[in-house]
Amino acid sequence: MDARRIIAHLRDGQTPSRDELAWFARGLSDHTVSDAQAGAFAMAALLNGLNEEGRVALTLAMRDSGDVLRWSVDRPVLDKHSTGGIGDCVSLVLAPALAVCGAYVPMISGRGLGHTGGTLDKIEAIPGLRTDLGEADLRKVVTETGAAIVSASARIAPADKRLYAIRDVTATVESLDLITASILSKKLAAGLEGLVLDVKTGSGAFMKTLDESRALAESLVATANAAGCPTTAIISDMNQPLVPSLGNALEVAEVMRVLTGTASGPMAELCAALGGVVLTNAGLVPDVQDGADAIAASIRDGRAAEAFGSMIAAQGGPVHFVDSWSRFLPEANVIREVVATASGYITAYDGEALGLTVVQLGGGRQVESDVVDPSVGLSDLLPLGTKVKKGQPIGRVHAAREDAARRAEAELHAAMTIAPSAPDIPPLMHARIG
Repeated sequence: MDARRIIAHLRDGQTPSRDELAWFARGLSDHTVSDAQAGAFAMAALLNGLNEEGRVALTLAMRDSGDVLRWSVDRPVLDKHSTGGIGDCVSLVLAPALAVCGAYVPMISGRGLGHTGGTLDKIEAIPGLRTDLGEADLRKVVTETGAAIVSASARIAPADKRLYAIRDVTATVESLDLITASILSKKLAAGLEGLVLDVKTGSGAFMKTLDESRALAESLVATANAAGCPTTAIISDMNQPLVPSLGNALEVAEVMRVLTGTASGPMAELCAALGGVVLTNAGLVPDVQDGADAIAASIRDGRAAEAFGSMIAAQGGPVHFVDSWSRFLPEANVIREVVATASGYITAYDGEALGLTVVQLGGGRQVESDVVDPSVGLSDLLPLGTKVKKGQPIGRVHAAREDAARRAEAELHAAMTIAPSAPDIPPLMHARIG
């Protein structure tokens, strides 16, 4: 095998063989392949693409470049993955709900990327909670509580970790084939027997158009199923935040309001839809509606909240978090109310701008070494279509300093459109793929 020959094949529009891709993935993990060669491979993949067979082969090769978990348990091992959005904290509700409904959920999650929040950053707003569990601890938490939300160890898909870093600095992040292999190599390394994908579309997503999101969903579903993991995707809307808050502790608070029955809305609806699909694929319920009903019932009767509390405690968080969650979550130094500058209807949000406002406040990372402030963000945002009067509150800014709060207030105004006529509201879910 020779990295130059593999790159040349891809450069000339030929998909490398399964053996060649397996060799290249091993070379990424053990540094037989240089950074220059990895960058050339990524650019060739971006420009020419891989066929379906090559995409599956690369996914499996990157999965097999490190540890692959094997489970000998009496329940199906299931998971969910989101392609990233704003105010999207579904994982924190769905993982315990799936556990209550008969699954084991070893959810290997990520941190914030660009304008989108990360599940790990959100759950780490809970004091004391650890996400850096080793394999033995992960297995213990999952088998005892039904679910765990953890970071990928250095031994999970190391080829992807290296290739992703190369893609980030070579302008090749957008490759559909490499996005697919990156997402699925880590998920499949968890030893899953079923997966549901929440592929976002709209201003707050990475994929802004429905056509782009559909292409990604179809690529992910086809590749995961060909790799032996029953998978379905739902394309959901991200033209407005899924919950009224953006920011780590603020989104955990929204999760707790849903789990404890004091709030409902789009997040609960999307959780039920995603859970219904994956429970059906795993054979735990007869059809998607029964699965959605089971997820909704687990939230409504408090069993999902109880499972969430057990998971939090098992990962080092407060034992009684669910009973008095508000006193555990950090609060920002400055909380500023933002009011409408005109009367009319809220017709649009620039979701990416909202996400970047939270990053600028300190709720995300601009460079990898940045320390995240879990208390900052935006809250009490009104949904699209809301009729407002000039001077009416339209949201709150949570900041560490007054100057940051003033800047975020201006950015919130710039990211929101108020017009005289009511808008057409996009559906929460656009399509189901698979």
